[in-house]
Amino acid sequence: MPHDRLEQLLVTALDEKQDAGGLKGAEKIIRGIIPPQGGKGPRFLLEGHDDKLFLRMNSNSYLGMSFVDEVIKAGEKAVREFGTGPGAVRFISGTWAPHIALEKRLADFHRREAAMIFSSAYATMMGILPTLISDQTAVISDALNHSCIINAMALARPAEKRVYRHLDLDDLAAQLEAASAKCRRAIIVTDGIFSMRGDHAPLDAIRRIAEEFDGSFSENILLVVDDSHGVGAFGTTGRGTEEYCGDVAAVPDVGLPADLLIGTLGKAFGVNGGYLVASGAIIRYLRESSPFYIYSNPITPGEAAAALKAVDILDSPRGTEMLSHLRAMTARFEQGLLDMGFETIIGGHPVVPLMIRDTARTSALVVHLLECGVLATGLNYPVVPKGDEEIRFQISADHTCGDIDQALDALRRQCQKKTGKSEKPDMN
Repeated sequence: MPHDRLEQLLVTALDEKQDAGGLKGAEKIIRGIIPPQGGKGPRFLLEGHDDKLFLRMNSNSYLGMSFVDEVIKAGEKAVREFGTGPGAVRFISGTWAPHIALEKRLADFHRREAAMIFSSAYATMMGILPTLISDQTAVISDALNHSCIINAMALARPAEKRVYRHLDLDDLAAQLEAASAKCRRAIIVTDGIFSMRGDHAPLDAIRRIAEEFDGSFSENILLVVDDSHGVGAFGTTGRGTEEYCGDVAAVPDVGLPADLLIGTLGKAFGVNGGYLVASGAIIRYLRESSPFYIYSNPITPGEAAAALKAVDILDSPRGTEMLSHLRAMTARFEQGLLDMGFETIIGGHPVVPLMIRDTARTSALVVHLLECGVLATGLNYPVVPKGDEEIRFQISADHTCGDIDQALDALRRQCQKKTGKSEKPDMN
């Protein structure tokens, strides 16, 4: 059946997005990896660029776990034992021993009663938030929350959707007070780390506000936190934004801010999949009611075994060393940007934004970096608000001092190209 009229509409929509600077374009294809050598971290080969080597500074793999030999071997061993795929959704015949072992380990790591694995962190949020929202629920969301939260709220259709200004806790309190007049239940939902900027939610303060207003809702307030970019990359022991906001690892009896904490296995842990940790009652309910859990295949047994090994490594002296090096490399890069007069947001997280605040200049600088052998991601409207255009650099524990200096030197050369000197950048 012909569909030329529809295709023309789609092509027109793509052209309009391209004219606005919002088209992501063709994906870069990684065709090979050169292991670390000579004081350099891993280098990457791209399709269409011959044998040119690229430094990757646009990866969520904050600890370089996907290249750690023990993680790879754990995955390989489980594949030999259990095969390459789960074979079914979990309630039919798709639950394997590595899934159970990983869930127990994640619950212990986060000091929760229970955990459950999803196919991704995006699926985790989509699977739990609508399931916990009734027609008497108000959802209160930070203005810069991730797409998965926005789409989960749209799917759920709560009684009230309220958005508070980014990190504005007075506005959060006002939204809760207004919602209490009509709603029986409230869910505060926030990113732990805001992935475009690298700043974090003050979870301890948000928790105190939730406790203050909890009595106004007959079915309580739940605090739901997506810390996919925080776990494994933030906090002294890598327990994420909760730990950064209050030392939950060192003080066993301290309260945990999040009622439901979402994490990912696909960023700092270097594997694939998402997960939730929460109370036993909440986890049991969601196993019986979340469609994204019930009707989707889980991650493979091999992925679960690899992720378990990654958690064990993080929760060890070796993991502490990785995190210490990650913080040192992040600080080195941040200071380099400041020394050159660039605008950034200092936050201690390995997401380091270079604020350009213009679509065309952001795109041009990304091209320059590519020519210099540095992979970095430009974020333009509508991914970020107009005026917040940036290049998001992501530091990894497998970066070396030489790697950081290579990226800074590429930026310095662009400054010199624009101004003829290196003291102050002029991106106009």
